[in-house]
Amino acid sequence: MSKRVSLLVTCIVDQVYPEVGSAAADVLERLGYAVDFPENQTCCGQPAFNTGYRREAKEVACRCLRAVQDAEYVVVPSGSCASMIVNHFEEMFGDDPKLLEETKQLKPRIWEFSKFLLEVARVADVGARYDGVVTFHDSCHGLRELKIKEGPRLLLSQVEGLTLQEMNASEECCGFGGTFSVKFPAVSGAMVRTKVESIMRTGAATVVGVDASCLLHIRGALSRAGLPVKTMHLAQILASR
Repeated sequence: MSKRVSLLVTCIVDQVYPEVGSAAADVLERLGYAVDFPENQTCCGQPAFNTGYRREAKEVACRCLRAVQDAEYVVVPSGSCASMIVNHFEEMFGDDPKLLEETKQLKPRIWEFSKFLLEVARVADVGARYDGVVTFHDSCHGLRELKIKEGPRLLLSQVEGLTLQEMNASEECCGFGGTFSVKFPAVSGAMVRTKVESIMRTGAATVVGVDASCLLHIRGALSRAGLPVKTMHLAQILASR
């Protein structure tokens, strides 16, 4: 089995939550993997793609493809970005046989962080400890496009000292949706307030997710409401000792 992975850290992690990238690397290294960080990586192209700027998205996606095309495994701490590469790169490069073939060859090596731990490393207990009650937010792309549901919960169940308290709206969108939250702030704001209300009913001190973009949006709503609930990426929980 290969013991080397390349970390595709995503824009939000790189610019806002670098500690998430460090945590993911810590967990992978704890499991015996050598982690490299392709320095020429950039955005996967999803914001432009979802907004309808397909030509611009293709240019950005091409750079992303080139950055990791030689990797043995590519681990992505984001269901959203992993889904973009796995489910939409072939659509973008459908008119370019060379890039389409490169995409098809890369696709089996792209892994969202939690799926990599469970399906490649085949480990549920990574030796983590986190004392407290947490609740889990299912991000849209991870849940609906990558079918990530029970995996993160299994990983959390193995964390010593942690209690998972499910919220009743765990599968509802938080309202971020990339550029959606900018284009439709009133709708986005209403959606995240519903999410926050669901979080607060659990009594949890921390809300956990696998997408930093969702956590950024939820954290903003919690902060504006003056509520003392932390947001943490799954990788941060699993890196805790």
